[in-house]
Amino acid sequence: MLPEILLSCPLFDGIGPENLSAMLSCLGARTRAAQKGEILLAEGCRAQDVGILLSGRAQLIRTDYYGNRSIMLSIDPGQLFGESFACARTEYLPVSVAAVEPCEFMLIDCRRILSACTNACSFHSRVIFNLLQIVAEKNIALNQKAIITGQRTTREKLMSYLLLYAKQKGSARFTIPFDRQGLADYLEVDRSGLSAEMSKLKKEGVLDYYKNEFHLLKDTSES
Repeated sequence: MLPEILLSCPLFDGIGPENLSAMLSCLGARTRAAQKGEILLAEGCRAQDVGILLSGRAQLIRTDYYGNRSIMLSIDPGQLFGESFACARTEYLPVSVAAVEPCEFMLIDCRRILSACTNACSFHSRVIFNLLQIVAEKNIALNQKAIITGQRTTREKLMSYLLLYAKQKGSARFTIPFDRQGLADYLEVDRSGLSAEMSKLKKEGVLDYYKNEFHLLKDTSES
């Protein structure tokens, strides 16, 4: 039985459930499970698989020479991971994908997606088109992170992220996909410095928060 989340996965947009099972078989899809903290795709491994998160939550992580960790993206069920590197035929993965909580995921060899289908699958070209769109959208998301982390101060990085997230959600109240350490890793700042800045913004009446729930209270240009 197919996981229901696949029906909303953007990779299979435009493909009906009656054709999805046959397509996954054609693509040689494999399903795996991981516990919290386990690695779904490891840095240094060959970059050839496109991953689809079926349940749980994961993060795309970059670790520098000194072991400092930066969260590049948060991955939710139905979303892809590893696709940009696989499509680019990068020899080795420069990042890792780790489970934030117990999860299930699917792996598909990217070469099976990009190569001509031996079974003359009528929906194969649609999957290729969908994959191209997903890669483009992921690049936009990574560019947004670069803009956020390119801000000069911890305060500017935090507010840049929160304002962008609020705009995407269309609400001044929202829940971000990171705990405090995860947010610090995403913003590439020290956790204690981030906590201190959040406390200042709360005292100034700019925002309110509880754990990973935030409420923007006023225009930051006033702060």
